[in-house]
Amino acid sequence: MALLLLLLLLGMHVGMALIITGFLGLTTVLGLERALEMSVGAIYGKISGTALVTLPLFILVGYLASGGGISRDIYASLELLVGRFRSGLGMATVLACTAFGTVCGSSLVTAAVFAKISAPEMRARGYEKGFAYGICAAAGSIGMLIPPSILAIVYGMLSGVSIGKLLIAGIVPGILWAVLFCVAIALYPRIRPQAIRPSEPARAVPLSRKLLSLRSWWPIVLSAGIIFGGIYGGVFTPTEASAVAAFVLFLIYLYRGFFRGRGRGIGERFRELYGILNETAITSAMIFLVLGAATVFSNFTVLTGLTTRLSEFVIGLGLSQMSLVIGFALVYLLLGCFIDSISMLSITISLFNPIVNAAGIDAIWYAVVVILAIEVGFITPPFGINLYSVLGVAEKDVEIKDLIVGTFPFLIAELISIVVILLFPALATYLPAFVR
Repeated sequence: MALLLLLLLLGMHVGMALIITGFLGLTTVLGLERALEMSVGAIYGKISGTALVTLPLFILVGYLASGGGISRDIYASLELLVGRFRSGLGMATVLACTAFGTVCGSSLVTAAVFAKISAPEMRARGYEKGFAYGICAAAGSIGMLIPPSILAIVYGMLSGVSIGKLLIAGIVPGILWAVLFCVAIALYPRIRPQAIRPSEPARAVPLSRKLLSLRSWWPIVLSAGIIFGGIYGGVFTPTEASAVAAFVLFLIYLYRGFFRGRGRGIGERFRELYGILNETAITSAMIFLVLGAATVFSNFTVLTGLTTRLSEFVIGLGLSQMSLVIGFALVYLLLGCFIDSISMLSITISLFNPIVNAAGIDAIWYAVVVILAIEVGFITPPFGINLYSVLGVAEKDVEIKDLIVGTFPFLIAELISIVVILLFPALATYLPAFVR
């Protein structure tokens, strides 16, 4: 464990740090030849399973949705519906991020996309720069809760918990976050009036135009119907759902980008498509490396008896189930300030989940609490990966300190949501109970 922490502090990629630590540990216990056999077998067994096809396909879905202009259409529609209110544009951004999350599954992509689309509009309507971009950074994380959640898929792959149930379990917490974020946007300017300065009110929009804008939602409705309806109704598995959704989004992308595209040459459109496929491959390869490496490290901790001893020690303390879940959630909240979400899961699942199972804690409830706690780390400094994702596409006068201040009300909202799920576990477990 000391070696692992040292390698991470030195800046080594978490995948390589886990492989080196796990392999050296296995070599010490089993010898070089047996350690090689076990490590290679563990990596191959983890990343060659058909269930892992879900990951790159849902990542591809997110990039196709972004490149196809779906996010811009959603935001434009919501701007017409609620944009006239003082906090309307901020709420439109939150709702658009929630809707876009049903086809994206990536917090980083969602945050960056809407930072480019909606933040400049909000600033033009009197929103403080930190608050405008802070809304995008925080609301982007909803994309990692609403199915298809990449984090839920990774959690399921590492823990063995049903991926289908984990995906469906994120629906209610995702909606809860959207509601709490909208409440925060409405209340925060009352506490800090400079967050949204008075500006020229937007012109009234005829009801017919508002209703007409809803036509742009058809890709979202279609994709959500495929993912939710297919998994929830038992029509197909999460793996099959990801394949169907990716194929449908690819057809939509071709239709919107090639046949309806205006002002762009065919070469530019093919370069964009190549970039989408390239980013999908790079992101997937990085996650595959971490998953395989985490399996090697997990085998080492199990083989040495570390997980068993740790489980016996914690269970022997006589803590209640609620105390254990709260304790682990606090650990994830702290880790979220320093390392990314997939790294956290890769390091901790082999240590914490045997304790959770031994204590008889509901696996879905615990998983949702963990994912919520990890998501908080997306906007907490100094790591706060969503902060840097937004900063990378923000206007030149925006600094990291502006984003930290701007996301503070949403940090409070996220902590409140964790308390709500802790007190009312059924919010996380009710829908998954009906998944076939």
